[in-house]
Amino acid sequence: MRLSFLSDLNAERAARRAVVLVTDIASGEQRLVLEAKIGSDPLAEDLQDRLRQGKSGLIERGDRQYFLTIQTPPVRVIVIGAVHISQALAPMAQGLDFDITIIDPRTAFATPARFPDVPVLTEWPDAVLPTLGIDRYTALAVLTHDPKIDDPALAIALRSDCFYIGALGSRKTHERRVQRLTALGFTDTDMKRIQAPIGLDIGAVSPAEIAVSILAEIVAALRKERRRPA
Repeated sequence: MRLSFLSDLNAERAARRAVVLVTDIASGEQRLVLEAKIGSDPLAEDLQDRLRQGKSGLIERGDRQYFLTIQTPPVRVIVIGAVHISQALAPMAQGLDFDITIIDPRTAFATPARFPDVPVLTEWPDAVLPTLGIDRYTALAVLTHDPKIDDPALAIALRSDCFYIGALGSRKTHERRVQRLTALGFTDTDMKRIQAPIGLDIGAVSPAEIAVSILAEIVAALRKERRRPA
């Protein structure tokens, strides 16, 4: 690999952007395809498919073989609310190799004792979220049930490129939430980005079961083009 490629790979990793190193097996020739350029690449469909899987691998096109080395940023899950669901969700997310952060200004709940080995930020979401750099590899789960905490987080998420936004609460709760966010200038299209009630409908009852449903919905959003047709 060229040293310039290695430098570019490191730069894209630091910027949390995906990149693909394409190697022609026969000739050994290589090219680096940046995320913004994938759509115009001759192997665009294959590159996008591999990016969705997040896996490197060999492909064949015509009589040629190419090895696609995939580099994608770690998926980041930001949870608003140091609640019982979050306690169950955190280790499950780590088991999926997701980077998880808990945000809750309520210091009685957001403690290292309740969330061992997980970053816990005892800040208001509108103060700390802008510093985290929410991007298209970020999922946001809003779980406090307190509009003073949840609404600012949702507003920031809706202005970002994050791939998933979910909010806890009943349909009636969400209707009131939509009214408040609409008053802030958000549109019906914006509202459709929020998964509410949060999580896949699996009949979840306990905090752990709800955590499973949330993570399943996040994975479904992340890999949506790879899901089986209904």
